[in-house]
Amino acid sequence: MTARATTEHAEPQPPVRVKVFNLQGSEVEQLTLDQALWGGPVNLRLLVQAVAMYRTNRRAGTASTKTRGQVSGGGKKPWKQKHTGRARAGSTRSPLWRHGGVTFGPHPRDMSYRLPQAIRRRALQESLKGKLRDEKLVVVDALKAEAPKTKPFAGLAKAFGVARRSVIVLDEPAAPLVKSLRNLAAFELRSAANLNAFDVLNAHKLLVTKDAFTRLEQRLNHAPAD
Repeated sequence: MTARATTEHAEPQPPVRVKVFNLQGSEVEQLTLDQALWGGPVNLRLLVQAVAMYRTNRRAGTASTKTRGQVSGGGKKPWKQKHTGRARAGSTRSPLWRHGGVTFGPHPRDMSYRLPQAIRRRALQESLKGKLRDEKLVVVDALKAEAPKTKPFAGLAKAFGVARRSVIVLDEPAAPLVKSLRNLAAFELRSAANLNAFDVLNAHKLLVTKDAFTRLEQRLNHAPAD
């Protein structure tokens, strides 16, 4: 059988769906997602590259040591050059001596680098796809607050089974909503415009509002195809 015939008789892939919940954890509807965007296997190699970049960019790069020229003291020659029976020595701050300088030690430097924007978007897509398949991506109908009050959202962790650090993704967070959610110990806040693959992979669960999910799909539509 030729490759063309195999393609023609390939079984259609089932549609990808995601459930939408209210604040109490009850399902209110289902969304049918784009198969081209959310289907197919997760590209783990791409995720490894993205995580390596984000972790490297978090390094401070402040480790520092002193060379023999930067260590104080050592100006006087310890003993005369010859006729002592000892090895020649010009300074007590030589790297061979205790309290001396360090040879080839670390110095402050910037280790950060950036992958191309298209690759970072694709990594975000693959990370979200993995969370969706593991049922760790939860779409919430809406999160709204007229005044800064944490009490209406205190049951989010219990309603969605959040056991450790998770992320709430908002579309355009208003000040009252941000003040209401930022006191929840189990959650960190992110916007759909700034979410990255490291945030997704480092979270136990991802709570995304319906509007934020639409914004994420708009971002992902610019990711390159294989």
